[in-house]
Amino acid sequence: MKHPVARTVGWALVHAARLHRTRIGERLTALGLFPGQEQVLHALSTVDAMTMGELAYILRVKPPTASKTVARLAAQGLVERIAEPGDARIVIVRLTPEGASRAAAIDKLWVEVENELLEDFDNKERKRLRKLLRRAATNLAGAQALDQNDEDPDDDVDDADVAE
Repeated sequence: MKHPVARTVGWALVHAARLHRTRIGERLTALGLFPGQEQVLHALSTVDAMTMGELAYILRVKPPTASKTVARLAAQGLVERIAEPGDARIVIVRLTPEGASRAAAIDKLWVEVENELLEDFDNKERKRLRKLLRRAATNLAGAQALDQNDEDPDDDVDDADVAE
């Protein structure tokens, strides 16, 4: 007999998230990366450069955590750190050409895993699931709105378009 908690949505969500993270982790290893490093490369791929403080904020981690990850990526030649002219306390981070190449490979593997995750879902089911997960995240975050980076261009889809 299954434990009652094992029948909850939360349990199913955690289980699916772990499987997803494992699958992403396997593919990142093939690229010479550890889970979490892809988030830094992705964030930096969207801009020319940013400060360590901005990066930590985007990643929702403390600055020392971001700094440690950036140091590891710099040692691999994927990012470079530059002291802000006039204020050496501010460090600017940007991708190297190899980092940009690795970021593109990460985007590709993310799409591959996404397709595997949603293999037998039609477009309406995909949009509905995305919308429901965002609502659940909003509920857990309390009254705080999700950052603009978390917005979905399909959020304006009418419920009729994604009806079950």
